[in-house]
Amino acid sequence: MAEPPNITIVVPCYNEAKRLAVPQFRSFLVSHPEVQFLFVNDGSKDNTLEVLRGLCAEDPRHFEVLDLERNGGKAEAVRRGMVKALADGANYAGYWDADLATPLDEIPRFVDTLETHRGRDVVFGSRVRLLGRAIDRRAVRHYLGRLFATVASFVLDLPVYDTQCGAKLFRASDEARGLFGERFTVNWTFDVELIARLQASRLRSGNPRDASAAIYELPLNVWHDVAGSKVKPQDFFKAFFEMLSVYRKYGRGSRAAMSASR
Repeated sequence: MAEPPNITIVVPCYNEAKRLAVPQFRSFLVSHPEVQFLFVNDGSKDNTLEVLRGLCAEDPRHFEVLDLERNGGKAEAVRRGMVKALADGANYAGYWDADLATPLDEIPRFVDTLETHRGRDVVFGSRVRLLGRAIDRRAVRHYLGRLFATVASFVLDLPVYDTQCGAKLFRASDEARGLFGERFTVNWTFDVELIARLQASRLRSGNPRDASAAIYELPLNVWHDVAGSKVKPQDFFKAFFEMLSVYRKYGRGSRAAMSASR
């Protein structure tokens, strides 16, 4: 039998000592020992680092911590974690919100999607409220999210449904490593900039298959709002200004750029 893939999930943490669901991480690994978790402590001011170091001491094979002394924001914490995960030899590397709004049980579905769809390189969790799914999202966040997705689709020139779900998995490759090589210019909307980088990368390399061919949006079975979320409704308005920065830097998607270069 083939060896199971080496999977690393980056978990950015900022002041998560009271919310980190340690028992859920432990229980998940009982049936999924092929998964490793890389926690990135983003300059937490509480005892998050002590909690994470305790986990690592308990099971150093499955838990590792990358300590960033200064708080640099989620975008930089994810980027630094992904750089390490991809450099350390993971076959698949992704990132997951520490509050587990997307349950860990969704990880195998992400891996299966990349294993099944060999032409796809990225899986995005998508919070689509469908019959038979348990997507529990406050109405204000849902409608602001739909507005945000509409603007993001325009900026990227891609019909993406949900850029901001904090659950994503990448196939390890030189292209993936290049996506995380430089700091993001935005923080709240770094996922949008990530897709813009993928578009730009494929344009530079002459790849005829744009980002829409690389990304697979996977409707989640379960997602729920978690108390204490650091994302507030007003942050959506900050995000719109950030998307303007992405638009200015990358233009309106690689499709438009490809057309202009012909």
